[in-house]
Amino acid sequence: MKKVLIVGTGLGGLSTGLRLISKGYQVTFLEKNKQPGGRLNQLKKDGFTFDVGPSFFSMPYEFEELVHDCGIQMPFDFMELDPLYTVHFKGDRRQFALYKDIDRLSAQFEDLEPHFKEKLTAYLKKCESLYNDTVGIAIKQNFNGLLDYVLALIKVNPKHLPILTKSFWNQVNQYFESKEARQIFSLISFFLGRTPFDTNAVYTLLSHIEFKHTGYYNVKGGMYTVVETLVHELLKQGATFHYDTEIIDYHSKGNQLVSLLDQNGKSWESDLFVINADAALFRGKVFKRKKYSEKKLAKMSWTMGYLTFYIGINKKLNEVEHHNYFLGNNFEEYSKEVLKNPNTLEKPYYYVNVVSKYNPECAPEGCEALFFVCPVPNMIYKSDWSDRDVIVNSIIADFSNRIERDISKEIIFREVYTPKDWEYQFNLYQGAGLGLSHDMMQIGALRPKNNDEEFKNTFYVGASTVPGAGLPMAVISSKLTVERILKA
Repeated sequence: MKKVLIVGTGLGGLSTGLRLISKGYQVTFLEKNKQPGGRLNQLKKDGFTFDVGPSFFSMPYEFEELVHDCGIQMPFDFMELDPLYTVHFKGDRRQFALYKDIDRLSAQFEDLEPHFKEKLTAYLKKCESLYNDTVGIAIKQNFNGLLDYVLALIKVNPKHLPILTKSFWNQVNQYFESKEARQIFSLISFFLGRTPFDTNAVYTLLSHIEFKHTGYYNVKGGMYTVVETLVHELLKQGATFHYDTEIIDYHSKGNQLVSLLDQNGKSWESDLFVINADAALFRGKVFKRKKYSEKKLAKMSWTMGYLTFYIGINKKLNEVEHHNYFLGNNFEEYSKEVLKNPNTLEKPYYYVNVVSKYNPECAPEGCEALFFVCPVPNMIYKSDWSDRDVIVNSIIADFSNRIERDISKEIIFREVYTPKDWEYQFNLYQGAGLGLSHDMMQIGALRPKNNDEEFKNTFYVGASTVPGAGLPMAVISSKLTVERILKA
């Protein structure tokens, strides 16, 4: 029985372990932190429970394929969001409910965008065409080199070539005229860790996933239930987990990695190694690869940072829905600067998830658990976060003003994570929330490979390798990584 050592217990690592153990491999996990999950984690304190990172997911068929491949039943329950989320504009008391039902959605734009339904239908038709013509070719397969990648791209319908020269924002603007529609349909680009102004238009295919294909889903009991149930299944099948174990060095022989060394000097040997830590940072920090030196890492394109904070209030909050976006008056101006400009308090948007709205066990009786996310510069551009409380207070004040209720007087729990905290807890380069960006020069075969350049028995899975960031992408990444391992 071949032994596999997996470094990291994010969704990519857990999915890879589940696929391998179902094929007869002996699987061992090493995790730097005290509990599994990576960024798909949980904060539990003073009677409140929060999802630390992702709060919903799309493409449930990737999870269904995972459990089918592993011969197990779906271990967690999930339910579709309807509406997907709500959007609030500063100075406007209306809220836009983003329904998948095009008629219900269109009715909200009648006075803002003439012929909205026709425009949205045309936009989503283009997004669907992009999805159908590119996902199978450019996302769901491994590439053995640049030539292999180019030959695959040649198969993409040439009608999509003009898209490659446009930004997400420019593509959306072709279909909509009102600021409300343009901003709302550009929001999804932030899910990739960049903005609509520096995300390529090809990613408008995400709008198809959002509104037509599968929509978004919540997990019963909170998103961390995904981690808990996958770990339970792995333990049941004989996997072992070791926590508080950080890898800092290695031993190799020829083109084989022999062992990894942890912070206590313990040597971990295995036949195969899978790295679920950041694929670029690990190569540089642990393997000391010149291509991934600190100087080279700094020149790569990274995603933005995230300021996240977790609030417990002593009353119920009926003023907002489960998932909510609050947009400022400076969406276009500040979005263009958010990656590099740390000097303004007003943000282009922030997200509020009322965690306990449909999971009442996540807050004490009569209380509410709120999760805020705001895009901010990563630590390349803002290394000093001593002003974090000033920024958080400004967002809480803005939120209170929007809902016409001062929640600052109701707060009984508060925890704040800056990009510095994200860097420390999850080994994220300069606190870049989603790892390497999806710049056109950092996708497909141009992204760090999921098989090591030197060690034939070492592989990678997760956000900074193929195919990219996001929960469904982590599950797809596990499938691609296992394909590599089985062919090794």
